[in-house]
Amino acid sequence: MKLAISTCPNDTFAFHAILNRKIDLRGLDFEIELLDIEELNQRIVRDEFDIAKGSYHAAILMADKLFVLPSGSALGFGVGPLLLAASPNSSPNTSPNTSPNDLGQEIRTTLCPGELTTATLLYKLFYSESLSQNKTIVEQRLFSDILPALKNGTADFGVCIHEGRFTWQEQGLHLVEDLGTRWETETGQPLPLGGLFARRSLDQEVLFRTQSVIKESILYALENRNETIATMRRFAQELSDDVLLAHVDLYVNQWTIELGNEGRAGLKALSQLVQSNGVVFNKTDFRFAELEVLEP
Repeated sequence: MKLAISTCPNDTFAFHAILNRKIDLRGLDFEIELLDIEELNQRIVRDEFDIAKGSYHAAILMADKLFVLPSGSALGFGVGPLLLAASPNSSPNTSPNTSPNDLGQEIRTTLCPGELTTATLLYKLFYSESLSQNKTIVEQRLFSDILPALKNGTADFGVCIHEGRFTWQEQGLHLVEDLGTRWETETGQPLPLGGLFARRSLDQEVLFRTQSVIKESILYALENRNETIATMRRFAQELSDDVLLAHVDLYVNQWTIELGNEGRAGLKALSQLVQSNGVVFNKTDFRFAELEVLEP
């Protein structure tokens, strides 16, 4: 089966036992690719994988073709992307400083980590004013390029994900808003960032076996944390062990093991918010289907 995950520490941690055959794979043969999250998303909507980790933003677009697996999600409280600024006391929703003699206002740039990431979706939902009134334009960048661009002044704002959550203050950047906190305030639900998605066309028995293997791999990693560091480091060599494990502690939690009722409620809230918001999708083109979790 074609399986794809991201190179982020939480994924390489969770799949350590599968990547290194530390557990019984129950007769399954995985052809595994490790990719940047936006490349995963783009290929998910092109239907190129049997099972893949991706953003819930991308999954919503493919909800009629994919199941969400109960295990493997990055979802929870306090896990959201951060909206950062290069300059203090600035926001995409406020107009830039201009003098009375200016013929027009400067249009500032907000960098996002991929068109189909949940981070971009949250920015569009919560900062629609900045887009509709042309106060900022959005440019997509590889997530690891966003903080350097803010630091060197080539962009005004950036939506920060992954390990940047732990390093942005060291780079002299400024917090505009924690988009995850905004989500929690408005919905009261854990934020669904990413999950594992499987083709609905796969044999049901194979799907259930796959889900069992993935859940066992996550449990193995949690019981053997130090053993996973070498696997994580292969794909995140610039990070210290402490940052790697802090990343795991943030994104691997009870809902990664099993979504449960609370996790499912978070998925439903995201689906409903997207369905009701005309800024994100053209409603005449968007065929809405609610995310459905594979049930045994």
